[in-house]
Amino acid sequence: MIDTATVSAAGIDTASLAEAFQIFNQASEELSSAYSRLEGQVAALTERMALLQEALPAGVVVLDAEGAAVEANAAAGRLLGSSPVGAQWADFERQLLATETPGERQLDERRLAVTVTPLDSAGGRIVLLHDVTETHRLRAQAERHERLAAMGEMAAQLAHQLRTPLAAALLYAGNLENPDLPESGRIPIAQKTVGRLKHLERLIQDTLLFARGEVLGRETFPVTDLLTEVGHTFEPLARSRNVEFRIDAASSATQLTGNRKALAGALTNLVENAFQAVGAGGRVTVAATRSDDQLILAVRDDGRGMSSSVVAKLFEPFFTTRSDGTGLGLAIARGVARAHGGAIEVHSEPGSGTEFLITLPLVELP
Repeated sequence: MIDTATVSAAGIDTASLAEAFQIFNQASEELSSAYSRLEGQVAALTERMALLQEALPAGVVVLDAEGAAVEANAAAGRLLGSSPVGAQWADFERQLLATETPGERQLDERRLAVTVTPLDSAGGRIVLLHDVTETHRLRAQAERHERLAAMGEMAAQLAHQLRTPLAAALLYAGNLENPDLPESGRIPIAQKTVGRLKHLERLIQDTLLFARGEVLGRETFPVTDLLTEVGHTFEPLARSRNVEFRIDAASSATQLTGNRKALAGALTNLVENAFQAVGAGGRVTVAATRSDDQLILAVRDDGRGMSSSVVAKLFEPFFTTRSDGTGLGLAIARGVARAHGGAIEVHSEPGSGTEFLITLPLVELP
């Protein structure tokens, strides 16, 4: 005898299973269709990305974990002179000469901004190359225009600055023509005349330095050479004035790229001001410290300090608190720092001394 309940249950299970297979097949077809559409979209996006990469004015180079170039767009080939694909990036990097600006390299007549970014955990990297030749030219041109504008503004001040010592020199020279002047009186008057003329000469030299503003000629040298030069200049003066003069050369072995003569002149201006600010028994310190990719040159004194109103005008051309100063020393120091891609700042309070800080980028040569 057949159990009808069992047959009925078996029929229901078979029907449900067939329906489930149908649903599964339908879902599989939809999934396959969706996957095909996704593949098409990925292919379209890949093509668009390739077109976009080729259209970019910036160079793009993709490196593998070993530093070999596996991809590069047309702009990278144009900027580098040939396609880097298949070659080691280090071979191209050796052709990129360091400049005074961190992150910028020189290749023949071009100036390139180079950025290297990690691409994945496997060690790949992506190199972006931007041609900043025109930007650099415009920046230099803007700086020159700024200096010319400053020169125009200070022309009237320069005339006044020249007139005073020139008038004194003419007065002294006129006295020398007096036939009744005793011989013993001629030497002091002649010395005063020469002193005023030397002041004029220094004023003209400082004005020319400020007007030029650019630092010509660069070399790589240890910071200790720069500090030693400053030390030789001021150690005899410190002894004669009973001033404690100390050089802290903790980072003296650091290599600096720039114009050594111009940097020494800027430091000399700062140290001269420090010596003027302290009296007998005072202390002046020159220190060099390294912070990541920057060198900080500090000139500190424990002198009388300055008010905030004086600090605000320190770097203005012809502003001076000294009767024998030209008012251009600090303006020149700031120009030298800027020409090296750096900056200068001052911290001072009345009765608490003064600190000048020159911050310079450290450019590693390949």
